[in-house]
Amino acid sequence: MTGETPATAIAGMACSAAIGFPPPPSPPSTLPPTATDPRSALYDLPSLDVPALSAVNGRVRLPGSKSISNRVLLLAALCSGRTVLHELLDSDDTRVMLQALRLLGCGVALEGTRATIDGLGDRPRQAQADLFLGNAGTAMRPLTAALAVLGGAYTLHGVPRMHERPIGDLVDALRALGCRIDYTGQAGYPPLTIGTPALRLDQPIPVRGDVSSQFLTALLMALPLAADQAPAGGIVIEVQGELISKPYIDITLKLMARFGVAVQREGWQRFTIARGSRYRSPGQIQVEADASSASYFIAAGALSTGAIGQNDLKIEGVGLDSIQGDIRFVDAARQMGADITGEPGALRVRPGRQPLRAIDLDCNPIPDAAMTLAVMALYADGPSTLRNIASWRVKETDRLAAMACELRKLGATVDEGPDFLRIVPIAPGHWRAASIATYDDHRMAMCASLAAFNPDGVPVRIQDPRCVAKTFPDYFETLFGIARPRADVPVICIDGPTASGKGTLAAALAARLGWHYLDSGALYRLTGLAARRHGVALETAQEPRLAELARALPLRFADGRVWLDDEDVSEAIRAEQAGMDASRVSALPAVRAALFELQRGAARLPGLVADGRDMGTVIFPAAPLKVFLTAGVQERAERRHRQLQARGVSVTLEDLCADLQERDARDQARATAPLKPAPDALLLDNSALSIEQSVEQVLAWWQARQPF
Repeated sequence: MTGETPATAIAGMACSAAIGFPPPPSPPSTLPPTATDPRSALYDLPSLDVPALSAVNGRVRLPGSKSISNRVLLLAALCSGRTVLHELLDSDDTRVMLQALRLLGCGVALEGTRATIDGLGDRPRQAQADLFLGNAGTAMRPLTAALAVLGGAYTLHGVPRMHERPIGDLVDALRALGCRIDYTGQAGYPPLTIGTPALRLDQPIPVRGDVSSQFLTALLMALPLAADQAPAGGIVIEVQGELISKPYIDITLKLMARFGVAVQREGWQRFTIARGSRYRSPGQIQVEADASSASYFIAAGALSTGAIGQNDLKIEGVGLDSIQGDIRFVDAARQMGADITGEPGALRVRPGRQPLRAIDLDCNPIPDAAMTLAVMALYADGPSTLRNIASWRVKETDRLAAMACELRKLGATVDEGPDFLRIVPIAPGHWRAASIATYDDHRMAMCASLAAFNPDGVPVRIQDPRCVAKTFPDYFETLFGIARPRADVPVICIDGPTASGKGTLAAALAARLGWHYLDSGALYRLTGLAARRHGVALETAQEPRLAELARALPLRFADGRVWLDDEDVSEAIRAEQAGMDASRVSALPAVRAALFELQRGAARLPGLVADGRDMGTVIFPAAPLKVFLTAGVQERAERRHRQLQARGVSVTLEDLCADLQERDARDQARATAPLKPAPDALLLDNSALSIEQSVEQVLAWWQARQPF
């Protein structure tokens, strides 16, 4: 970022030197210099409050498809030789698959979203293994089939919800062809143990198609491993009942063809794998972006309001020619009124008809993306019915029951049937702020965020936001990066005198809320440090020159460190001298004006905790919560004394008291933005409080202002 103008150069700052938690991964934040991106903290939050949103604009790059990623990982592992996968999804589901492949003896090398897989060939190098597969159906079902056909001594298990997801129809099909599989818990569900098979391939293998398409996918991917034992007519799979989610089977067949196995299909009921079929590495393969994930941004674009031309959203990584069935969500969204166009490897979305048009739709081809339609139906001009979605009940949670329950919290009338939902939209003026349960289901969480586009401007609270890590770990960061708030971004101001603990308190609050953090004092410390290095005196006569320095600070931020003129000054700006210099330059009106917009720009979604001396009086006078710390000079001096002693700095308590009294007097007497509480600030005497107690008090004040 060297060479950029100050305003853009500081945008890469992800973690102030004063914070203490690690910087987020790329892409860089668009925050002012000492505002932290909550990317890392979000995953540990019990809940995340999403402010009311009005529109999305810009462009978004989607992560790789979960369905494709786990399929190609297993196919690459079942080949001989090396396969390089590009744009692989990094998520909970792919991580458990990768770990399982390692335990089976597969060579795995990761570099960002690129994975190099050295395949196992005909047989795993480890004939026994204990495989934990989380809640990843795209790992549990195909690995069960592949290992059952190959044989060995394997145990497959996952999280409690995985042990509630049916696998009996797949096990029945595998047992019918001679595989040895035993349940170690409830019959029909994981955990499973797998032994050595005695394969019988002379008869068609029956499998139910009306529960989960993953059962058929698992068989299709596993049976080429036994093709050298097949009869002359090949290995035949016959689907019993109506096959659901046919587009997912189409993905499987196309990917198998990329790896050298062409499956003969007779309609959707009979599939034949030719004798002698064998997987061959394609060498390189590109993973498409996730079409299911695109649905949330398509919906957000369709729900956007505001000036024409300002709500143009480009979704990169997946186009209308995608091999994924959920790309058909585009047709459903268009039917509701969304304006969507395609270009190579991308979609472009603009608001179309508003309110959206109600629909009555068979959603069997798009079971995952259909969840997004359920939330869009809240914004329609009449009741909508989503049909043929019985498979929702055996996903990460019972999505039919969960969706009906959570939409009712928002104010909707919902009829839940055995395989359908009928949703009556919420009229303007009748939306309710709600705390939405996510059931450890990534799609429930992402769908819930779309309720924030409601016309009544009420926020939505999303419980357990970290569950999106299953398929889209930085979903909320991505959404907040392109969304516009309907009103001002919520800000909590923490003001107070020197050594009052405001920085420590503000950083801890930001971490608890998943918000950005602005350490305004660091800006003044950096200005003072730059002035000393340029030989500019910190006095009123040099005010124009100091303001010029503040506007053009050559800053760079990387890996949680602060750089000035390509020198790491992270420690230098925390020195006592830097603090005193900051107090002097902050008293100069021209310097404050130069840094004003920088600080205002730190207010980014989902919220900001800002600490300083005038956050509540000057920078964010409309902030909904302002706190002013009132610890006495003696207590503050003792805290500072302990800090300095721990750093090996020799100083007397008396000198520190005198210094703090001098700084307080100067800060309170300055003509511009004197240190004082805002009229509506809440006073917090933290003299006898721990940081945790102070945090809990401020959080209690904040919660009392929320509608949840």
